[in-house]
Amino acid sequence: VIVSSVQRHARHSFFWQFVFHTYTTAFTLVNGNGTPKAEEYSLQQKQLLLGLGAISYSACVGALPLAFMNRYTLKNSLMQLVVRKLLPAPLLGLTSAFTVAMVRSPEFDNGIEVMDRNGKVIGVSKKAGEKAVMETALSRAVLFGTTFFLPEVLMYCVQRARFVKNPRALGPVRMFVIMSVLAGMLPASFSMFPQCGEIKRADLEPEILSSTEETVFFYNRGI
Repeated sequence: VIVSSVQRHARHSFFWQFVFHTYTTAFTLVNGNGTPKAEEYSLQQKQLLLGLGAISYSACVGALPLAFMNRYTLKNSLMQLVVRKLLPAPLLGLTSAFTVAMVRSPEFDNGIEVMDRNGKVIGVSKKAGEKAVMETALSRAVLFGTTFFLPEVLMYCVQRARFVKNPRALGPVRMFVIMSVLAGMLPASFSMFPQCGEIKRADLEPEILSSTEETVFFYNRGI
């Protein structure tokens, strides 16, 4: 996150965002819901291919603002502010959510286990899988989108108020601010949704409901 945020050249930005999304994709694969078992070998192949495609696409999209700046020299200060400062944050948030949705897409297709209050598995639900993936994708978007956006706002305030008079000190200050925001956002994003998610009876498939009278069910959301 830190290295990606300080890049000023599209090629370097692409490389570091590729590294960043590779790490987050591997993290997603390890910490997803492990219910889908159908054709396990082909499933792993599918996840790897989807992951590689998502990483490449996300890195390209993340480097796009700098590529645009390098291709067209924009002297307008407003355009430079939008392209260099404001646009990267929502792009990183969206691409982070996109990689989660792509890598964990088998949970959409095959569903995940849902349990009753006692931990007994009632069945496998695609709707619960969709809910789990979307919640995780949203929390990931908030985590990295905020970590990119908030430091830019804080650094603007620091420069505006001239708290740091030595221009050479701005780099270390920026890194400290990014690390502080990231450290604060990690627990905040993980706690947006409970690890053991809930889904109501009305939201589940009828074939699952036929075997129980429970009104609330639970599932492992993943992180």
